Amino acid sequence: MRHRKKTVKLQRDAAHRRSLLANLACSLIEHGRIRTTLAKAKALRPVAEKMVTLAKRGDIHARRQAVAFLRQKDVVAKLFSEIAPVCEDRQGGYCRITKLGARTSDSAPMAYIEWTDIEDLAVAATEDDE
Repeated sequence: MRHRKKTVKLQRDAAHRRSLLANLACSLIEHGRIRTTLAKAKALRPVAEKMVTLAKRGDIHARRQAVAFLRQKDVVAKLFSEIAPVCEDRQGGYCRITKLGARTSDSAPMAYIEWTDIEDLAVAATEDDE
């Protein structure tokens, strides 16, 4: 029985799955929206939301935990400086998954995963550039 075994395996071993989710989370933080398979998007959502929760805490231990998982300091800096302030008043549900339909090559179900406050992030990014 699979009681209390929630991990989505994605047909990978543990190290490959961890690297995949870390890279997907980095891409989501960097670009704001990514196109991937539905299964990967559903596996990524809890990881990305935990990273935002860490960033909302904002202390040095949370930053070190985020760097330990994501392994990219510039992405962690963007997470803490741009994404966390926009999501400060939200209590969860930082990501949105939008289904796109089947991929033409192998009919895999595709989806967009993006931040729910994507408009606010775009405004904050343009203010930082000025």
